[in-house]
Amino acid sequence: MSRLLPLVIFVVLAWFLYDGLGRDTKKIPSPLIGKNFPILEVEDFETGDKFQIQTRLKGKVSLVNVWASWCFACRAEHQMLNNIAAKNSLQIVGINYKDNENNKDNKKEDGAKFLRLLGNPYDFIVFDEKGKLGLELGVYGVPETYLVDKDGIIKFKRVGEITHAVWQQQMLPLIRQLEKQ
Repeated sequence: MSRLLPLVIFVVLAWFLYDGLGRDTKKIPSPLIGKNFPILEVEDFETGDKFQIQTRLKGKVSLVNVWASWCFACRAEHQMLNNIAAKNSLQIVGINYKDNENNKDNKKEDGAKFLRLLGNPYDFIVFDEKGKLGLELGVYGVPETYLVDKDGIIKFKRVGEITHAVWQQQMLPLIRQLEKQ
């Protein structure tokens, strides 16, 4: 029996290694898929007004994008979001996540500058200064993007940049399906 133990350990380790190498690290399962978007009072980035985010998501298929001005991947992804906004009818919601590090006097200035330079694809933006909405969504890095159906149910989560291939192969087919419902 003691002669077989190293072989058993090797086979188990080799299986875990093989299984792990085949996984897409950008495709992280979310416990929120199939659940309601968090019901939370948030602050509008432009006006500072408070509102329940869930009420603005109901009745429309929405792409919810978590971003920050300090995020290099967000900058790389931003042109894709501008293209999506120009060519599609879905609602695009931005969540400006913890974007207050560089300018303590005007906490929204870094995000506003980012949008002035790169364009604003968002129908509205939530200012998530302390990351409370991000915490409810399980955000641990930006960018992260969610697709939410007309009933406010999260149907898809993308960790990392939305590329043309991800948009065409994963997100757009799901959006078309959700818009028919």
